Amino acid sequence: MTDTSHAVRTENGRIARVLELHENDLLQEWVSAQDALLSARGSISESELRTQSREFLALLRAAFGSANNGGDSTAWAETQEFLGDLSRSRAQQGFTPSQTATFVFSLKEPIFNRLRAESQDDADALATDVWTVTRLLDALGLYTMEVYQRSREELIARQQQDMLELSTPVVSLWDGILALPMIGTLDSARTQVVMETLLQRIVERGASIAIIDITGVPTVDTLTAQHLLKTITAARLMGAECIVSGIRPQIAQTIVHLGVDLGGVVTKSSLADAFRLALQRTGRAVVRTTAPGGERGAPASTSHTPRTE
Repeated sequence: MTDTSHAVRTENGRIARVLELHENDLLQEWVSAQDALLSARGSISESELRTQSREFLALLRAAFGSANNGGDSTAWAETQEFLGDLSRSRAQQGFTPSQTATFVFSLKEPIFNRLRAESQDDADALATDVWTVTRLLDALGLYTMEVYQRSREELIARQQQDMLELSTPVVSLWDGILALPMIGTLDSARTQVVMETLLQRIVERGASIAIIDITGVPTVDTLTAQHLLKTITAARLMGAECIVSGIRPQIAQTIVHLGVDLGGVVTKSSLADAFRLALQRTGRAVVRTTAPGGERGAPASTSHTPRTE
């Protein structure tokens, strides 16, 4: 064993002993420090905060103890795993990055105070121990922030995916007739969601006609038109005819100026017109009948003549 490794083990042993002898005092001072630094604890209670702090102190003491006895990477892995779970939980609870990092960094001062009291007149030992703890807590704090950031990015990505799915609902207007009202910009990512959702509903409902309503699409450029054509082509491959509704005068002029070829695509100015055409193509008709009793002004009802084969 080299002198360097012996010195490291000695340092770890001193730190582990301080953590064990002053665990209760460290816990109390650390929780108080977190309370003072956290302007809002979010949804975490004081008892939960104390439990998390106590568990981390125990893991930290065990890790320093194992390092003093020859080293055991498992102990440090458990410490990191705990901090990873804590970071992911706080990211979901709405904690800020600073509030999450405070959990680790606020432990420095309580430990430094105990190390100073234990070192007495040994300034070299105090400096060495403080430096060891500083490097360790800085590394663990940065790890906590990295996990927090990844968790937030994953959460945002899931929310964006959910919003995409919610913004492209496929509505069953009638037996065999589906409608896909689109709102907002149609980009590549959203086109993929639209296509998958529409094709899945065509298979589930056995639909023969799909109405794609673009009334809520603010502008149509070349890329948007291409995405729209891809969706129509995919639906046709599944055996469903597509009708595009919501073609406003401005959009019609834009499509003409862009030179986009919509040949073979049936278009209508409104969803009502598209639905009327879809009924006709499935051999159905909507007729107005008199209300029961023939009262003047009574609400009218509709009947549908089924298609005859």
